[in-house]
Amino acid sequence: MQKTERNYSQPVGEVVFNRSRLEFSRFFGRVSLKIERLMFQHGLLLLMVGFLLGRALILMKIMPFALPFFASVYVIKRDKIGIATISVLAGAFSLSIQNGGMVFLSIFAFLLFNRLSGFFSVEPLRKLPFLVFATMLITKVGVFYVIDRDLTFYDFTFAAVEAGLSFILTMIFLQSIPLLSSKSRRQSLKVEEVICLIILLATVMTGTSGWSVYGLSVEHILSRYLVVVFAFVAGSTTGATVGVVCGLVLSLANVSSLYEMSLLAFAGLLGGLLKDGKRVGAALGLIVGSLLIGLYAQADQPVMTNLYESLVAVGLFFLTPLIILKNIGKIIPGTTENLNDQQQYLRKIRDVTAHRVQQFSTVFNALSNSFSQNGFYDEGSDENKEVDYFLSNVTERTCQLCFKKEQCWGAQFDKTYEYMTQIMEEVDNGTLHQNTRISREMDKHCIKAKKVIDIIDQELTYFKANQKINKQIQDSRKIVAEQLMGVSQVMENFANEIKRERENWYMQEEQIQAAIRDFGIEINQIEIYNLEAGNVDIEMWTPYCHDRGESEKLIAPMLSDILGETIMVKHEECAAYPQELCHVSFGSAKAFVVETGVAHAAKGGGFVSGDSYSMIELGAGKYALAISDGMGNGERAHYESNETLQLLKKILQTGIEEKIAIKAVNSILALRTSDEIFATLDLAMIDLQDAHSKFLKIGSTPSFVKRGDKIIKIQASNLPMGIIEDFEVDVVSEQLKAGDLLIMMSDGVFEGPKHVENYEMWMKRKVAELQTSDPQEIADLIMEEVIRTRSGMIDDDMTVMVAQIKHNTPKWSTIPVYSYGKQAQ
Repeated sequence: MQKTERNYSQPVGEVVFNRSRLEFSRFFGRVSLKIERLMFQHGLLLLMVGFLLGRALILMKIMPFALPFFASVYVIKRDKIGIATISVLAGAFSLSIQNGGMVFLSIFAFLLFNRLSGFFSVEPLRKLPFLVFATMLITKVGVFYVIDRDLTFYDFTFAAVEAGLSFILTMIFLQSIPLLSSKSRRQSLKVEEVICLIILLATVMTGTSGWSVYGLSVEHILSRYLVVVFAFVAGSTTGATVGVVCGLVLSLANVSSLYEMSLLAFAGLLGGLLKDGKRVGAALGLIVGSLLIGLYAQADQPVMTNLYESLVAVGLFFLTPLIILKNIGKIIPGTTENLNDQQQYLRKIRDVTAHRVQQFSTVFNALSNSFSQNGFYDEGSDENKEVDYFLSNVTERTCQLCFKKEQCWGAQFDKTYEYMTQIMEEVDNGTLHQNTRISREMDKHCIKAKKVIDIIDQELTYFKANQKINKQIQDSRKIVAEQLMGVSQVMENFANEIKRERENWYMQEEQIQAAIRDFGIEINQIEIYNLEAGNVDIEMWTPYCHDRGESEKLIAPMLSDILGETIMVKHEECAAYPQELCHVSFGSAKAFVVETGVAHAAKGGGFVSGDSYSMIELGAGKYALAISDGMGNGERAHYESNETLQLLKKILQTGIEEKIAIKAVNSILALRTSDEIFATLDLAMIDLQDAHSKFLKIGSTPSFVKRGDKIIKIQASNLPMGIIEDFEVDVVSEQLKAGDLLIMMSDGVFEGPKHVENYEMWMKRKVAELQTSDPQEIADLIMEEVIRTRSGMIDDDMTVMVAQIKHNTPKWSTIPVYSYGKQAQ
């Protein structure tokens, strides 16, 4: 019984309520879909618009709306031309038979002239306004001539004005009709398209001229409803614009409604200013505007009538679903909904791009795994299989037709296999003639021993070649796997960077801008992209600075005090003219800087050296120093060493790890030519944040670090690049300090001194004796000392690169900003 009561105590009502809400939501969605399909696909919206435009008049005589609407639909939506024809004719005939006949005659003339214009190769959209102008002018003049048999200047002017208005309206309808005939939502409209849409809606409302409900004008109610909607959605500027356009069009239709332009414009302005009060604020703006302007109305238009019309418009405004107002806001540029919609669209594009990059990263990762040997190869079993295949080939050529085959490979398989394996090993080592025991045993066991040994000797050559090829294939697979893995990691990091949204730093931007302005420096705009310590990224736009260096001397020191770390100018673009703005990028200064000096000489004093060097500043706060020595001297050696450094530089700048980058360069050098071309590489990677350094030496000479009186040797044992495809890169790590001198050199300098037995001791002594700390002077002194020992002769290419590690001391002191406080920190 208790269990039953427990079941009845469940919140059944809440479940039913949620289900009811879900069913109502589905019902509302189905109804909306049907209404949308009826309006757009079946052309009900075009039917209503065409009917009202067929009734629309200017000054109670001019009818410039029907033909442009028909012509625009004829060109843009040919499948809806039947609906457009019926609607405009019905609207025109609802006014009078004469108006209906005039519209019918103009449509017939347009179709005739359009068929005749097919002889001219002009784009339909370009010729349509001129075609409408000619049709309206000829039709109107023809009608006047038929009726009066005499044309006056007034008649011709009247026809020309109506044709000119038709010309303008055709260009307007060409931009606004697509918005009424397609249900697909645009991301955003242009300002011109918004104005054209407003003009179209205003002209449609003129078709309701003369309609009234309980003494209230329908056109006044609709125009005020349109104004309050746009004021609420897009603000005061758009609201006032809509009011002016609607009032102007309505006043052209009926001169007595001229005061409506002032009422609608003022109401749109007030409604937009009060939109922060939600719908109530916008509605209050319309009502207040109606009361104020209504005081100046004519005697036959009392204030209470205006108020009632505004109240009905407000009622329609409150009955409008919020989703419709939001959808209108999304297509109007500058609105919050439009900006959010654009950001959502850009976020989708960003997510799709990041997903694609991640997919590529996954593909490269899978390719790397497929090329990796670990999952596919067992080297021990692979080697046994190769030996079995080798012996099978030997057996096929020797034992296949032997009468003792069954005895040797059937009854004595293990013994035969052992003998042939031992002979294979002896032949491979070249010691078979010394091992007489195995030869005698093989003669006793096999009647074709000599032939077997000869065949083994022959097949062994092919066997070794196949083994070498298989080894190269495996090495190549391993290299490709490592490189693909490196590319996969880079793409994965890139995808993560794409996903990382720019944080909102609006408060910090305002605080920094206020602090700098209080100091007396004007800033037009500031954008903060990152405030992470050590990775600050700020951009500013300032007025023309007359090249006085305000950004470096004033703004950067102030930012340093505000953010609590040293900020420097990364990039500056000064304005070319006083009216333009200067663009400055600020970023975190690195804790250390590197000053370098280089001395180099070619063999025999030539112009082309086989050595190449490079100083590479990487984007991740790292600084690379590299020396490459090509094999030999001259142009070929210079080409090899320079190509090595260029490849390494481009690969390192992509973000690939140093070891993988070096292996990639090595594989390229090893595989691109069959010549014995190789190059050495001496690479030092210095982290400018903590001065931690990595040294990768590929066939290069030792480097030396001078720290006061202490000399530290840095050495690693690796073969030069390009000799073998697969090799392990030894990485030597060293923590450098401020004031350290790093000295790197090629073998022409290290092994250059003549009559020296221990090059290392000689170089340490010369480095210790240095009395200067200038990198360029040290490079020149070492080069000079080496050349002096050879009596001025240069027997090899020589390169010396010296780098000094220093604390990064800004040029300008920090400027305290007291008004900012510690809020941004």
